[in-house]
Amino acid sequence: MVIVRVFGQNLLECVEEPEMELEIEAPMNVRDLLEGHAEKMGALIEFMHKSELMITVNQKIVTLDSMVKDGDQIKLTHQFHPELEGMMWHNP
Repeated sequence: MVIVRVFGQNLLECVEEPEMELEIEAPMNVRDLLEGHAEKMGALIEFMHKSELMITVNQKIVTLDSMVKDGDQIKLTHQFHPELEGMMWHNP
């Protein structure tokens, strides 16, 4: 099981709960985790496809291709101008 926490007004409007527990059977990348639970993620998937999510796993900024495993904590934040906010990251 992994815990996904959603932050920011834009993202919170897309989900029913700001914190979700998702079951996973084996390690997988963040993209597959989110797409595999699309019913719970709602419109967050659109933000993911537009590369407007800042994703952290266990307090480290990661990409959509980063692996998550049982027990990890994932935080999703909306960030649409990373260059202007002093942070560079890519979610291809």
